[in-house]
Amino acid sequence: MEWDSDAESDLSSDGELEEFGEGSGFLLRKRGGGGGLPFPVDKLLQPAPCGFVVADALEPGNPIIYVNSVFEMVFGYRAEEVIGRNCRFLQCRGPFAKRRHPLVNPTVVSEIRRCLEKGIEFQGELLNFRKDGSPLMNRLRMTPIYGDEGAITHIIGIQVFTEVNLDLGPLPGSSAKDSTTRTLDRCRINVFEGARKISSRGGFCGIMQLSDEVIAMKILSLLTPRDIASVGSVCLRFYELTNSEDLWRMVCQNAWGIETTRVLETVPGAKRLGWGRLARELTTLEAAAWRKLTVGGAVEPSRCNFSACAVGNRVVVFGGEGVNMQPMNDTFVLDLNSSNPEWQHVKVGSPPPGRWGHTLSSMSGSHLVLFGGCGRQGLLNDVFVLDLDAKLPTWHEILSLGPPVPRSWHSSCTLDGTKLIVSGGCADSGVLLSDTFLLDLAADKPVWREIPAAWAPPSRLGHTLSVYGGRKILMFGGLAKSGPLRFRSSDVFTMDLGEEEPRWRCVTGSEMPGGGNPGGVAPPPRLDHVAVSLPGGRILVFGGSVAGLHSASQLYILDPTEESPTWRILNVPGRPPRFAWGHSTCVVGGTRAIVLGGQTGEEWMLGELNELSLASSVL
Repeated sequence: MEWDSDAESDLSSDGELEEFGEGSGFLLRKRGGGGGLPFPVDKLLQPAPCGFVVADALEPGNPIIYVNSVFEMVFGYRAEEVIGRNCRFLQCRGPFAKRRHPLVNPTVVSEIRRCLEKGIEFQGELLNFRKDGSPLMNRLRMTPIYGDEGAITHIIGIQVFTEVNLDLGPLPGSSAKDSTTRTLDRCRINVFEGARKISSRGGFCGIMQLSDEVIAMKILSLLTPRDIASVGSVCLRFYELTNSEDLWRMVCQNAWGIETTRVLETVPGAKRLGWGRLARELTTLEAAAWRKLTVGGAVEPSRCNFSACAVGNRVVVFGGEGVNMQPMNDTFVLDLNSSNPEWQHVKVGSPPPGRWGHTLSSMSGSHLVLFGGCGRQGLLNDVFVLDLDAKLPTWHEILSLGPPVPRSWHSSCTLDGTKLIVSGGCADSGVLLSDTFLLDLAADKPVWREIPAAWAPPSRLGHTLSVYGGRKILMFGGLAKSGPLRFRSSDVFTMDLGEEEPRWRCVTGSEMPGGGNPGGVAPPPRLDHVAVSLPGGRILVFGGSVAGLHSASQLYILDPTEESPTWRILNVPGRPPRFAWGHSTCVVGGTRAIVLGGQTGEEWMLGELNELSLASSVL
């Protein structure tokens, strides 16, 4: 027997098929050649109500990704209260208990753990507790589900409940006979009676009574891509619903944002690949690979310390440090959508003064914004905007009030496509900065606003600033001040600009306020590195100036949205570049990190590019 989630050829191949669960919104098929079902469908279809739980076996701790309405009403927990948690919390009495109740049989718990480790099915009875603290016996059957590559991808739990008579007394701080408990008792009786009525009509679960349109538009579209993939393996009906390209596009747009989705639509071959596969590859990074590109044209005269960013599928380079520290102010564009990409020197109007150590960031549409750096007359704090698609592209200086002090080697990013955020850098006399400023470029009279914070990360330069989760920013690494000394850093700080009073939070760095060191292997301290914001909020870090003998080409991933963020190493095929610097690397189309050129001493070879492809559609 197989899940009905394989190719159509699997459903139409020779051999008698025996169907189970028809009319229940749940259809499984058994090959005529023998073999058992992966879990007991007869338990799901019996008159007694069954709890149904799906856990993600690919994530640490096997978090719950789905529970049915019977589970919710029997235990008293809403689905959103249990999604992401391990089922072991049901062994604790009440929602605030931290330890397993002493009446729970430790032998059964050990057997569950053994079965999980060996990847085999478990059957047995285990004492569980409802949200109100009342006990019940859970006759549990837990079955691992294997993916195409032989790895366990999900764990299915089927629960049959019986009452137990144990006088445990009231929960601390509550009364056993209060009105809430009486209400829950009445609901529990209605659940068992209602389930029998539904079963007698041939149904199974309340959600299955809804139309396909309501399930897809009102429920599934609000889940994350990883959850949609998991839900699609629950039953045939969900599998068919989650095969819709329109649904996958809505899921990606809701999870990643409208702007990210719009950019991904421009990826060559995206339509051929499909939103479902694109979401899977950008979530699992299974197709990530390095490759080398050779392009035509030239960026002349030669230079270093320039800045690059992407506008759609075009790479833009501005300025840099030429021969004898000559500040450059020219603009070059490389169109990767071209069949034969080559560097083009773009004639632009009103070019800004030449500079190096500046930042170049993409805005909404075809606009990009330039800030700061070091020019012929010293450090700068001016702002220029360029519309690359204008008939006559022209740099426009933004006259703003209250600008930050002039600086170079700072970090910047854009928010909502119109707001420029600038952080840290190096001021006059080599003083390191720790401030953070925001400029709304869409305002009639733009005014710089310093983001006040009771505490800020140590002063630094050469760090990165990344946007995730819509309005959150993440700072990583750099050359940070520690007393009178300066050291490369691997600390991570975040700030939610959606809060009324934004404040810096330390994610890693045990010496910082509220800091702690997460699990996994953290990247070695570094500066001038690359940080790529992936759809869904994860940050990919590599390259830069790394202390010691560590390889700068190793890829590290951090998901700051996790309850306990953990660094993970990503190993991808292909040959990575020897050097990768943040100011010379940009993300194109949301799926390609383009590292500009190789470097030999002071010489940059901008005709040679290295590409980290995150999805197979660009290969």
